[in-house]
Amino acid sequence: MHSTDPVAPADPAVRPAGAAAPAGRLRAGRRPPAVLLVPAALAALFALLPLGYLAVRSLERGPAFAWDVIADERTAQLLGRSVGLAAVVVSASLVLGVSLAWLTVRTALPGARAWSVLMTLPLAVPSYVAAFTWLSAFPGLAGFGGAALALTLVSFPYVYLPVTAALRGADPAQEEVSRSLGHGPLRTFLRVTLPQLRPAAAGGAVLVALYVFSDFGAVSLMRYDTFTRGIYTSYRASFDRTPAAALSLVLVVMTILLVAAEARTRGRAGHARTGTGTARPAVPAPLDRWRAPALAWCTVVAAVAVVMPLATLGYWLAVGNSATWDPAALLDTAGTTLGVAAAGAALTTLLALPVGVIAARHRGRTAHLLEQSAYAGHALPGITVALSLVFFAVRYAEPLYQELPLLVCAYAVLFLPVAVAATRAAVLQSPPVLEDVARSLGRSPLRVLREVTVPLAAPGVAAGAALTFVVCMKELPATLLLRPTGMDTLATRLWTETGTGSFAAAAPYAAALILLAAIPSYLLGRHRT
Repeated sequence: MHSTDPVAPADPAVRPAGAAAPAGRLRAGRRPPAVLLVPAALAALFALLPLGYLAVRSLERGPAFAWDVIADERTAQLLGRSVGLAAVVVSASLVLGVSLAWLTVRTALPGARAWSVLMTLPLAVPSYVAAFTWLSAFPGLAGFGGAALALTLVSFPYVYLPVTAALRGADPAQEEVSRSLGHGPLRTFLRVTLPQLRPAAAGGAVLVALYVFSDFGAVSLMRYDTFTRGIYTSYRASFDRTPAAALSLVLVVMTILLVAAEARTRGRAGHARTGTGTARPAVPAPLDRWRAPALAWCTVVAAVAVVMPLATLGYWLAVGNSATWDPAALLDTAGTTLGVAAAGAALTTLLALPVGVIAARHRGRTAHLLEQSAYAGHALPGITVALSLVFFAVRYAEPLYQELPLLVCAYAVLFLPVAVAATRAAVLQSPPVLEDVARSLGRSPLRVLREVTVPLAAPGVAAGAALTFVVCMKELPATLLLRPTGMDTLATRLWTETGTGSFAAAAPYAAALILLAAIPSYLLGRHRT
């Protein structure tokens, strides 16, 4: 007999394990509400502003000239070098991020809380500081190997943090069932745990790849030619911006392809807990004879990613003297850095919220287009984004030229994907059925967003804001070009002193930058423990 209870088919308690919730994690065929669609479209247009500049500049001398630049053998070499570097850094970051997340979250690792915090601290180390510390200790590292090492050590937390969050939010019952059926820990991890981590790991991998594509400091110090260094050289070599703009368009195409590939790997299934009852933490897996290797692995990563740069900076601080220290200037620069980074993080998070919610809750061309548009600026070198905003300000908003709001806008364009990825992951972790219930009770889309979606996703959104704050503090090329006259940040002062070979004078600014960035990084790690 068929049940006459109208809610029986939708009861999550009787739904087969792994089945999608009736409400659907991704809602096909339903347009996003205007309260989300309008601000998301504005955020996407804002992120696409540099593309307008690139289109104008690239075609100034005709399509044929732009194609000659793109089809040049040098462009192919830069493409191969950039893709090769990104592939190595992403692969290494996935190995580091996934393995360390599993050890600190799902095993009985001694001192897991401390290790978790240590694994987030590399976020506080700018890529150019990491490159400088390794290069000063081992000059022979210059080139591909040194660039890959420095970029991996500062970017693997982009994988570690979302994978850690996914592990904590995943239902351990599926793994327990797998083990009860006689599957060993490795098979359970590969067949059950890893598929649940795929969206988080893929999102982190995209951020790492975009970080590598857009990095300027590490590859410059390591003297390894990639697209960013080639674009910078083109800008410096000639007043003609067309070749550099054409090279930047290649980076945009690479970004679009990368984001589209990540969206396909994400799949359509939901990842929130669908069963009833309260969340239950997983029972830590015993390490037994693997305890010593696990501790050794964590120790090595912490040593090369955290201890090494700090020790090198300590050496340069000791080498310096009172003439290299200006406490008043250091405090003033630190205060400026905190204020600018906070403004950048606030604007970026505000713009990312509607895009992230749509990416998590809706499926279709509109949702994909909005998300891909948000990622467009992140792969562009900071100098390209900065010049596009200068172009816009001089022609259409002259009062903003060389003013602080223009620099804040550059941060938002550059780091919008960081906040979007965090928001999307946070919304994916919250059950969509609660939003459906609120709508069934007559709540408007705006009230559902304000009273249900945002409060449930608030911890993850806040984590994304903290991460955005860190990367804003470390940003260098756009800050060098867009900062108001007379204003310095810790990054620009550090770069200026390093460029003149004054390593002892640069050390206080590097140490202050790492210390300030370490605070939100520590809070991110503590939030995950």
